[in-house]
Amino acid sequence: MTRPLTFLCISTFFKGNDFLKACKEAGNTVYLLTAKKLEDKPWVRESIDEFFYVEENEGGGFSMEQVITGLAHVMRSRPVDRIVALDDFDVEKAALLREHFRISGMGQTTARYFRDKLAMRTKAAEAGIRVPGFCGLFNDAAINDFIAKYAGPWMIKPRSEASATGIKKLETAEALWQAIDSLGDSRHEYLIEQFKPGHVYHVDSLTLNGRVIFSWNSQYLAPPFDVAHGGGIFRSVTVPFDSAEGHALETMAVDVLKAFGMQHSASHTEVIRSQDDGQYYFLETSSRVGGAHLSDMVEASSGLNLWKEWAKLETAVARKESYRLPEIRREYSGIIISLARQQWPDLSPFSDPEVVWKMEEEYHVGCVVRSKSRERVLELMDAYAEKIRTDYHASAPAQDKSVH
Repeated sequence: MTRPLTFLCISTFFKGNDFLKACKEAGNTVYLLTAKKLEDKPWVRESIDEFFYVEENEGGGFSMEQVITGLAHVMRSRPVDRIVALDDFDVEKAALLREHFRISGMGQTTARYFRDKLAMRTKAAEAGIRVPGFCGLFNDAAINDFIAKYAGPWMIKPRSEASATGIKKLETAEALWQAIDSLGDSRHEYLIEQFKPGHVYHVDSLTLNGRVIFSWNSQYLAPPFDVAHGGGIFRSVTVPFDSAEGHALETMAVDVLKAFGMQHSASHTEVIRSQDDGQYYFLETSSRVGGAHLSDMVEASSGLNLWKEWAKLETAVARKESYRLPEIRREYSGIIISLARQQWPDLSPFSDPEVVWKMEEEYHVGCVVRSKSRERVLELMDAYAEKIRTDYHASAPAQDKSVH
């Protein structure tokens, strides 16, 4: 193929600039499909050949019929070789477009395993991967059987939201049924899950030709649900290298991605180690780079930028060329992020030599630290958490779209 490859990137949130830049630097033509409301965001415009803006409907989504019609007109004169979803909410859009236009990549069936929390739990259980007890909200008798089998509390989770959005924890069967009834005709879009207290981890990885070629293990110092619903401070740190903990996490992530049919992508997989039995349980995965600036933390410790390497990997696959990972560093890093009372917080107190990145975003405070010593990273995480809690921290109630 003599012409440059054309990548259509989809992002309904402002993210992925590093991917777009690396994709363009690799010699590709880069299109970005995004929401009209994001038109004025600081996209890397020099790396984007053309923007396609879509007006959102009243529900905040896109009319995919209109997107298909628009893309069909574009493709009359401009070919599209690859479609890449840069955010969780765009995975299904990208899969639909690939299937409609017969473009290589993840189709709708596989995409469901990386977006639909019920589909991913069912598939994982079928593959023999340990998961907390769960049940769809389709049948009343099945729900009552679940309640009888698994003692509360329980979690109600939307099947297709990202992060901790829309999740609710219920303590009694009566409260659970009230929450289910409040969902009305949309209850089929949710699932119920056994609540398992424990330590929550994330494994950030790259997959090429169905094989995980990069995997980085980290532990949340507070579960994301607790941070989102308790107004806490978000923190994560690298798991000790060459530890039983790290090997267990990597093994589970590899098993999950293989069972789900992942071929080429970045992934963010979450796992919990139950405090009751010490076993590791799969929570969820995705076919994209983790949010909350976790890629900055991974880059600090490993030297690998997940966004950039994902773009290089996708380009190599499309060109049928070989791809090689950059040299990987093995140091420890940690990230801390919080809402702030100040519009533009003073970040000068976060001045230890281990600080390698600072968050510059309105009403947020945060940084990434790196050290050869995990103990030093934890020491800084604790010190900075106390400083933020005293001088900066603000909290906002978690969004609860459907469960009241």
